[in-house]
Amino acid sequence: QVQLVESGGGSVQAGGSLRLSCAASSWTYSSNCMGWFRQAPGKEREGVAAIYTGGVGTYYADSVKGRFTISQDNAKNTVYLEMNSLKPEDTAMYYCAADRSCRAWYTGDRAQLSWGQGTQVTVSS
Repeated sequence: QVQLVESGGGSVQAGGSLRLSCAASSWTYSSNCMGWFRQAPGKEREGVAAIYTGGVGTYYADSVKGRFTISQDNAKNTVYLEMNSLKPEDTAMYYCAADRSCRAWYTGDRAQLSWGQGTQVTVSS
């Protein structure tokens, strides 16, 4: 059974930092791509960052490049999202996701993704 458990959300002021974690079951972790989507109220869910858990390769949305960093700890089956220089427009529910490839982050086709429960990130100005 696919299991993704997020943690690390919260409230910060603009310019601050947060780190999100996503712990996966062994089966999920071997699925080759894990990452994050986010959804703000009234907006569509969008891909933020992704990483190939079995190798090298990452994806970042243009809006977060240079500010967010995705990384992995294979020993813990965990993926992290380090978020720096946060802006009010980063406010959203952040969802961990996993799939066999990172295609969903590039195309927006989320049909095959497995999801975590979500964690709220709020950035105040």
